[in-house]
Amino acid sequence: MFSGSIVALVTPFKNGKVDEKKLKSLIEFQIKSGTAGIVPCGTTGESTTLSTAEHERVIEITIAQVNKRIPVIAGTGSNSTEEAINLTKHAAASAATASLQVSPYYNRPTQKGLYEHFKAIAESVDIPIILYNIASRTGVNIEPETIAKLAKDCKNIVGVKEASANLEQMSRIKALCPENFDLISGDDALTLPVLSIGGSGIISVVANIVPGDVANLVKEFKKGNLLKAQGLHYKLFPLVKAMFLETNPIPVKTAMGILGMCEPDLRLPLSQMLPENVEKLKKALKDYGLL
Repeated sequence: MFSGSIVALVTPFKNGKVDEKKLKSLIEFQIKSGTAGIVPCGTTGESTTLSTAEHERVIEITIAQVNKRIPVIAGTGSNSTEEAINLTKHAAASAATASLQVSPYYNRPTQKGLYEHFKAIAESVDIPIILYNIASRTGVNIEPETIAKLAKDCKNIVGVKEASANLEQMSRIKALCPENFDLISGDDALTLPVLSIGGSGIISVVANIVPGDVANLVKEFKKGNLLKAQGLHYKLFPLVKAMFLETNPIPVKTAMGILGMCEPDLRLPLSQMLPENVEKLKKALKDYGLL
């Protein structure tokens, strides 16, 4: 159902507030560059520091600006099940195509708790739900057996964004889940390997600055042009590594500031990039031909 290069869009800020005009222009840039879908209010969109009103507003703007041209997968997860349900209901009422649900962070629920959390959210709306598994940030892994049970019991849980960097785990998910269950890479460096085991695409950070190349990597692979896909993988690889010199989205927002795409403003507790890492980032941008 969901495939290709899907951008995990940054939330541009200016003078401490969401820069709505810039947000709209970034969306247009993505669509014109061949991006297959947009995720507002994900990790890269600094969702955890947005107020509820800002969170809802960013999703509303994104849906309106996209105007049904490509899917909008609204980031509406939370470590509070009630809050996640409320955000997801708002996204559904605003005509989001789907919802991205990160596993609860800090609480560290059991697999039973994860199952009940996601099941409650799925039962509260009719739109498709994509799970987001990123134990490095949440402290808990959604086990493949739990994902398979959710896919079986909740018809609108249709995929998972996998950011475990564990291809064995991802293979188990593909083996246990229905054939049409979407396995989406959550790590830009693993887009090609995940596609090779049956993945449908990538929810990408680096696509914020080079959306065309990420989109083409997926397209070339799906057309059977493995050598072209490999070429794009290795072209992107150093830039991808630079996007994670510090905690995401610090590097990508810094890069977008350097490139004049938006202000590099972040919200605390995320801070400005260290000068030595800025120099490494600039080198990666220059080597790629962006500077």
